[in-house]
Amino acid sequence: MATNQAATGQVAIVTGGGSGIGKAAALALLGAGWRVAVAGRRADVLQQVADQAPGQALAVPTDMANPASVEALFAATVKAFGRVDLLFNNAGIGLPAAPLEDMAVEDWKRVVDTNLNGMFYGIQNAFRVMKAQQPMGGRIINNGSISAHAPRPHSIAYTATKHAVTGLTKTASLDGRRYNIAVGQIDIGNAMTDLAARMAKGVPQANGEVAVEPLMDAKIVGDSILYMASLPLEANVLFHTVMATKMPFVGRG
Repeated sequence: MATNQAATGQVAIVTGGGSGIGKAAALALLGAGWRVAVAGRRADVLQQVADQAPGQALAVPTDMANPASVEALFAATVKAFGRVDLLFNNAGIGLPAAPLEDMAVEDWKRVVDTNLNGMFYGIQNAFRVMKAQQPMGGRIINNGSISAHAPRPHSIAYTATKHAVTGLTKTASLDGRRYNIAVGQIDIGNAMTDLAARMAKGVPQANGEVAVEPLMDAKIVGDSILYMASLPLEANVLFHTVMATKMPFVGRG
């Protein structure tokens, strides 16, 4: 049975928390009584989220591609709230769709730095904090995306990094056992965010056509993350896919 987070007042870090999926997750956790450090690059939008739960939320401007910045995020959270029970490792970026042969190396590296390296820095710092605190342990939820399973046309950098997230999740889940750290992954398909809004206007499909795709409310994703986070540490959702029911994912493209 899920624990009552409103009673326990556990502590979460949500990266990429100023908008989109991260914001939905932060608000879901705050609504359930968690204390939340909201991290991201834009201080203004982070503060807007934190202002919705004064004293319960902390805005921490963070560059996940910078290991020192990620370390400072965890230090600030522990200083403010005493511990870290959950990391929602969510920060990520993409590129405009373009043929892979035309991609600039700098753009490739920028996506890898955030989506893969940044996610590793988050996991590493979470392990360091969670294994040292009392009681020991915690939970990490990595944002994998539907792209961890299947690509969209002209998305090699984003898709490659999201496939790599699955490797991070599996290995960290194994290595976390000895420290009572549960590691899982949420793979999200077509949630209504600013980044996904273009799908309502039509996006390229595998057969070369352009088609409108259905979207779901991002709040549904926040509720899914809250469910995963609310399990006792003896149980773990290793992989969870939540998607718009009628999106063209399950089938031949």
